[in-house]
Amino acid sequence: KFNQTVLKEFILVGFSAYPNVQAFLLVIFFCLYLFTLAGNLTIMGLTGVDRFLHTPMYLFLSALSFSETCYTLTIIPKMLADLLSKSRAISVTGCGLQMCFFLGLGGTNCIILTLMGYDRFLAICNPLRYPLLMTNVACAQLVASAWAGGFFVSLIETVLIFRGSFCSPNLIRHFFCHMRAVVRLTCRDSDLTEFIVTVISVSGLLGTFLLILLTYVFILSTVLRIPSAEGKQKAFSTCASHLTVVIVHFGFASIVYLKPEASGGDDTLMAVPYTVITPFLSPIIFSLRNKDMKQAFRKVVRKTDALKK
Repeated sequence: KFNQTVLKEFILVGFSAYPNVQAFLLVIFFCLYLFTLAGNLTIMGLTGVDRFLHTPMYLFLSALSFSETCYTLTIIPKMLADLLSKSRAISVTGCGLQMCFFLGLGGTNCIILTLMGYDRFLAICNPLRYPLLMTNVACAQLVASAWAGGFFVSLIETVLIFRGSFCSPNLIRHFFCHMRAVVRLTCRDSDLTEFIVTVISVSGLLGTFLLILLTYVFILSTVLRIPSAEGKQKAFSTCASHLTVVIVHFGFASIVYLKPEASGGDDTLMAVPYTVITPFLSPIIFSLRNKDMKQAFRKVVRKTDALKK
């Protein structure tokens, strides 16, 4: 039987199970984090300074970059600090806040990706009404609703998990306050709580993914009716980077949340793709596959060179 003492802090076991590779992981994760920050800040900066990018598509992209920057901030600095230090403690309050922000921002990312799909759907399937429906004000309202929706769900999940006390051992077998790892440490009915919060998360993940899938069914049927091959290619090119990010984002997230409980595998390693690699790949995919972004970047470089002279 677990010891009934009420816990004040947790220990994040994290990568201490792999002592020989901790220094290597620290360097790799730190480099990936710097590139992630640089990529997202570049997207936000270019969208801000280039008037040509003041369109709903790029405003959504900028909102996603901001959300992903906050998402990585909740996890990676603490993980890097823990790789450096022997003490991996986190207070129960700190753990609750980290979980709330992590789940909230993860949910916000899913909703913004869904809104980006809806934006492409309107632009391709309803081009005449698009400027009326998708104004910059409407875009800002949709982004605000994405944040509200993401954090509404995350607050429910966090309150469900942290409403009771936790029993020792106080070891979280993860490098952050992962929902499933923390819920197992609660003193009462942890199975029921785990089931409820998993159902909420999976519903959110599948719900947003199915909505994106539905928008692409409509987009595909519209594009296939375009007579010219050039028109088809142009329509598809505006969706390619979004679709790639959606596949990466939902693919990695589903590995963790849809994994059967009985199956083996280290949860710590399985969380690396969606906490570190997805945010790193996202700005790269959106920037490299985008002519407008490259053009805006060249403009800024040219202006900087001109000022130096």
